[in-house]
Amino acid sequence: MAVKIYFEDFMPGERRVTTGRTITEADIVLHAGQTGDFYPHHMDAEWCKTQPFKQRIAHGTLIFSVAVGLTAGVINEAAMTYGYERLRFIAPVFINDTIKTTLTIKEKKAHKKPGYGIVSELLEVHNQQEQLVLVCEHLLLVEKKALHG
Repeated sequence: MAVKIYFEDFMPGERRVTTGRTITEADIVLHAGQTGDFYPHHMDAEWCKTQPFKQRIAHGTLIFSVAVGLTAGVINEAAMTYGYERLRFIAPVFINDTIKTTLTIKEKKAHKKPGYGIVSELLEVHNQQEQLVLVCEHLLLVEKKALHG
């Protein structure tokens, strides 16, 4: 579904929570193959038994990708991703953990390009125990209504 949500329509404090997604062993193996990251933390169950977490952990980049993908539901034709800032991996995600993303409109500000503004969305990713595992800010370049009216 495509919509047009303009800069003026975003309200700081507005939030939404995505559905959950369980991270599987297949996710980790596929991500390792796609990225070339075969570190034992992700791939070697026996070695991980000797480490502090005692089990394999998902790649941070995998969790980031899935978390962002969970937020993609409606296509906003008036906005595009401008970038991500302040990405932090707070806690490990393990095989069979289920993550959800909470997205909160943090702030809006002007952009140097006339007719556009920047909307900053705070992404917070929690596991099934409501533990924060990842946080970052998603920046959107968004058209202003003035361009169209």
